[in-house]
Amino acid sequence: MKSITKNRLTFLSGGLLVAALISYLVSPGSQTQNILLIISSVIAGFPIAVKAFQSLRMKAFSIDLLVTVAVLGAMIIGEYTESAVVTFLFLFGDYLEGRTLRKTRSSLRSLINMAPIEATILKDGKRITIPADEVEKGDTVIVQPGGRIPVDGTVISGSALINEAAITGESVPVSKNTGDPVFSSTISDNGYLEIAAEKVGEDTTFSKIIELVEEAQETKAETQKFMERFAKYYTPGIIILALFVWAITQDVYLALTFLVIACPGALVISVPVSIVAGIGNGAKNGILIKGGDKMENLAKVNAIVFDKTGTLTKGKPEVTAINAIGISEDELLTLAAEVEVVSEHHLGKTIVKKAEERGLSLRQQPNETNIMKGHGLTARLADQEVYIGNSSGAKKLGIFIDKEISTYMLEQEKQGSTAVLVARQNNVVGVISIADQIRDEAYDSLVQLRDSGIKRTVTLTGDNKRVADQVAAQLGIDQVFAELLPQDKVDKVKTCKKSGTKLAMIGDGINDAPAIATADVGIAMGGTATDVTMQTADVVLMSDKLDKLPYAINLAKATIRNMKQNTYLSLTTVAILLAGVLTDYVHLASGMLIHELSVLLVILNAVRLVRFPKYQLNPTFIPLLPTIRPSRPSKKELYLYCK
Repeated sequence: MKSITKNRLTFLSGGLLVAALISYLVSPGSQTQNILLIISSVIAGFPIAVKAFQSLRMKAFSIDLLVTVAVLGAMIIGEYTESAVVTFLFLFGDYLEGRTLRKTRSSLRSLINMAPIEATILKDGKRITIPADEVEKGDTVIVQPGGRIPVDGTVISGSALINEAAITGESVPVSKNTGDPVFSSTISDNGYLEIAAEKVGEDTTFSKIIELVEEAQETKAETQKFMERFAKYYTPGIIILALFVWAITQDVYLALTFLVIACPGALVISVPVSIVAGIGNGAKNGILIKGGDKMENLAKVNAIVFDKTGTLTKGKPEVTAINAIGISEDELLTLAAEVEVVSEHHLGKTIVKKAEERGLSLRQQPNETNIMKGHGLTARLADQEVYIGNSSGAKKLGIFIDKEISTYMLEQEKQGSTAVLVARQNNVVGVISIADQIRDEAYDSLVQLRDSGIKRTVTLTGDNKRVADQVAAQLGIDQVFAELLPQDKVDKVKTCKKSGTKLAMIGDGINDAPAIATADVGIAMGGTATDVTMQTADVVLMSDKLDKLPYAINLAKATIRNMKQNTYLSLTTVAILLAGVLTDYVHLASGMLIHELSVLLVILNAVRLVRFPKYQLNPTFIPLLPTIRPSRPSKKELYLYCK
């Protein structure tokens, strides 16, 4: 039955109840009063009985069945006032419940409303406005000031300040120029943009966010699954107990009252309403939590493993020094860039970027490129074998590194740079130093995580140990494991997952995906993460802000706390009401009123999660931070150490 029809029946039933009250005041106990009460009971009871019948066809014993049986019994014994009041209150409670629940889902509705409807594209030199879902890959999309970007793509002309709140949850505009990526549903505050469409329709990042939030709100928490199993046996159990009450007391009214008051309405919705509100709040603040079970796991996390590059650091390294041996700096940079041009590794891209900044011409194409996982790569360039990587890779290839070069690399690494070795025909021709800055918000985020109950922090990285130690020392990370391959990260995560430890792994690269999948809770940095990492993770931080991690954990804890409050409130209300029924202090109508009020209290308590304090950016200037040494762990905390 449509909700509009149901609402009309609710208010019609309420009107008949008022008419019956007036009739009672004019002529108590009249036939008119009874007719009005019977009509009111039938009108309000009809949708309840239909729903009960539908549930029975599905072999389920619903709350509606309890109410239907009780109302029929009340009418048979002539308690028309009770039957009319109970059916009206039940429907009215349903109406208020639906209205309040829609508020808890307002975050998702707000997201959907952000989706662009139209797009302006350039076709044959003319501007054409078409529906946003008809834009095709490769189309040139035009965005005017105040316009909403309809596709994911790259800016090919113009510049603008873009509000990316729809993707990241942050409303501070970000400057976008030629070559920068832009996302669907973000808004141009000012400026003019021409964009090459790369992802359209359901493939855009924004469409995937909506899809993930919808799926997450449907995914049930373990507690929710338990409550549903509980309700499945609870309803028939109450019917049997009501029969016992009738058999012992021979009081039909008491048995019917027991039946209705024992309805677990508030108990059934106590968990899902909190989960929906919590997930909605997260989505509004740029945090995707993929379901109630993920929310429960996130709330229990007490140890976190961090990837370094792109997670603790900005992931945008820069060349800090070039030490050429036997050739010029430009020759060394050209040689390395011509090989790295085929690489997806961030260090390789940094070298290519530096060469382009210097205006160097990259003419030669590398052949026979071979990626050595965790060690670098080899390639043939103009019939010469070139190796770019680290000292361990050079050792595997039999490349000799003399003491002077080795000392230089060691000094660079002590300063926090990654020393990239370049060799040609097995002879070292130089070292390129690359450094990645620590994120501005990283220090504050670690402090907030400890305040949120995180007992142990670990860094896993493929980078060299000295650089990893330098970053960890600045941030107070407890343990560091460096020079790891993707499989090594998986093994480390497994050893960290011990009894008493609830471990989260956060990363951004595709090489982090296996470790993210292995952890109790996988978290992806959405701003820089690959599609594979985002799909693998349980939680996605849509912006490039690490300080959303403590916010996500605090939100998860608040959601679980809210869920427990609702459960305790529901159970306590039912217990008190049943005790009142059996001691003759609570009657059918008054009990039903209290019962419906408890349902509303549960929903209103969950709505508080929608107003959970909004995420706020609180950066700290890292370069001025002193080096921090982690304190010696207590005996109780030793079990959290990884081997």
